[in-house]
Amino acid sequence: MLQRVRAQLRQVSDQMARRPVLCCGAILLTCALILPITFTCGREKPVVALPRAPGRFFPADGPVRDLFLGQLEEADALREEADVSVLLYYAPWCAHCASARLVLQQVALRLAAQVQFVAVNCWWYQGRCRKQKSFFQYPVIHLYYWRFGPIEYRGPVQSEYLESFILRVSTPLTYLPTSRALHTFLTHQQQGVVGYFQFNSSPQPAGYISFLFSALHALRRDHQGAVRFAVVTNQAVAEGVSLTEDESVYLHRRLNSSLVFPRAQRNFTAQAVCDWVFENRESVVHWIQPTGAKSYSLEAELQKGPALLTFLPHNPLSANQLLHQVTDVALRYHSCGSDGGVSSVPRCCRSLPAAAAEESVCELCVSHCWALGVCVEPVQLSSAPCRSVQGSYSPLSQVSVCCRSVPRPVTDSITGLQCRTNKTLRFYMLDAALHRTLAQRLGATNHSGRPFITIINLRDETHYVLNHTDSLEDFIQNFSISFSPLHRHLVGDKQHQHTQSLIQEVTSDSFLETVMDSQRDVLLLYYSPWCGFCSLLNHVFLQLARLVQGNGALTVARVNVGRNDLPWEFMVDHLPSVLLFPRHRKQMSVKFPENTPMTVPNLLRFVLQHTSHAPWEEPGRGAESASLLGAELQRLQQEVFGGQEEKCEAS
Repeated sequence: MLQRVRAQLRQVSDQMARRPVLCCGAILLTCALILPITFTCGREKPVVALPRAPGRFFPADGPVRDLFLGQLEEADALREEADVSVLLYYAPWCAHCASARLVLQQVALRLAAQVQFVAVNCWWYQGRCRKQKSFFQYPVIHLYYWRFGPIEYRGPVQSEYLESFILRVSTPLTYLPTSRALHTFLTHQQQGVVGYFQFNSSPQPAGYISFLFSALHALRRDHQGAVRFAVVTNQAVAEGVSLTEDESVYLHRRLNSSLVFPRAQRNFTAQAVCDWVFENRESVVHWIQPTGAKSYSLEAELQKGPALLTFLPHNPLSANQLLHQVTDVALRYHSCGSDGGVSSVPRCCRSLPAAAAEESVCELCVSHCWALGVCVEPVQLSSAPCRSVQGSYSPLSQVSVCCRSVPRPVTDSITGLQCRTNKTLRFYMLDAALHRTLAQRLGATNHSGRPFITIINLRDETHYVLNHTDSLEDFIQNFSISFSPLHRHLVGDKQHQHTQSLIQEVTSDSFLETVMDSQRDVLLLYYSPWCGFCSLLNHVFLQLARLVQGNGALTVARVNVGRNDLPWEFMVDHLPSVLLFPRHRKQMSVKFPENTPMTVPNLLRFVLQHTSHAPWEEPGRGAESASLLGAELQRLQQEVFGGQEEKCEAS
């Protein structure tokens, strides 16, 4: 076989040698066929068109420098030239970025003289920002103070809140030149930190730079700025808070004893000072702000115990008198006999569940730990000695628990009320403009300028609302006593019932009047607009309502539990649910079986089963009306089930 192939190749070569013109023609013809096929099949055809180059997201003549091509290196150069810089990373298609653009322009028009504003397109695939940054959401706002950063802003994207945060970053320290300024700072700030530094040897001591960066670290962890830092350079002013040594830090606390940073046990670094402040700070009033995404922060706080929520119109750029009033009440509520002054001796306790009778209360007394690590005994909160000390708390720990009897009646003063009741309240602040939907859901009206205050206790499933005629102190005291005179607030619809409706719509106000009517049997459907299975049952209940229309013994009703609060004894565990409340036996309500299909015949059979053998009238009223009602229900049963049997026979 191999020899035959060699012979054929030898013949072809001989013929090509005899006729060279024919050989060259064959080669040219082959190349002419191969080259078009190669260029046609090998060329890449673009399936998707190339994206257009991005345009400007901010106006060219505006105060915000727009790097719409993602020039991250240019953004770094601009950031190094300014003392304070604000960088907005955006995506052109993002709706939240479009709203943040308007907010940033408003803030930049007011602060452009002292702050550098830069916007970077982090979605353009050819830009360095897209290649180096990995953001999972937009917009992202970063702030830089000199070489320190980034400090991410996580608050509401509104001009007042963003401007307030930028001003805090621009001036992280407050200078206190006099003792009066020191006293004002400690009394007006919820949590104050004071550093004492002598500027005699150098323009900026090394410890001062660490203290400055610790204030910036605190803004990273708390964008609301609840902890404020201040600096004192005068020795006479520093002695007002017992600071005598250079480069010392003082943490002011109104309830417990104030502390001085233990330089002997910890290194004096920015991160160490910030961690020490957040470990020992006091939080009397907690601010809750939306994060721009789904958050369970409020639910997590409500799980801790009873909460007093204050919805008030708030502007972080101006002083709020309502905020100071609520904060003052919270301080008096938590301080057990302390006046809250700078030089006062605090006596703090935290309430625990009573271990004995209702007249006793357990107090968790916080010991005072000093820089040297020597812990003194907690201050006696009353002249009465402790009845018992729980053994679960070690005497070497920083806390001890004592149970004592509470005098009856409770004094009218709200000062130290936390130490005299086991219903320990936690105070929360919410901006009424940012949480308008939640405030309305809890029962707030649309009156502007008025705070809305409510107490929510998830454990007891109670909800109370402060009337405008009552004071906040009385509201808290009435909640704290054993037999509270407060009435539970039920939020419900105020819609009027249509007279021609076959199914009666029940609200929070009309629930007891309709369902608890002793002269009628009530078949009640619990539903909610977000429940898909509830929507499927509307036609079933409508058919049943048409069937019993004109019957004076049975009422078909429904209640929207998503918009109407009910007493806990009338609530159900899941939706949809159907309950039958027989007349004269309302306390013996019956629930429709879950494993039974919810059809018209099954619902009618369920009603007849639990009402036909019932004492239709009260004892001594006779059985004539009972027989009439039974005959009427039998007629309805025959109409429904008889019609179905005729259909089956016809088929």
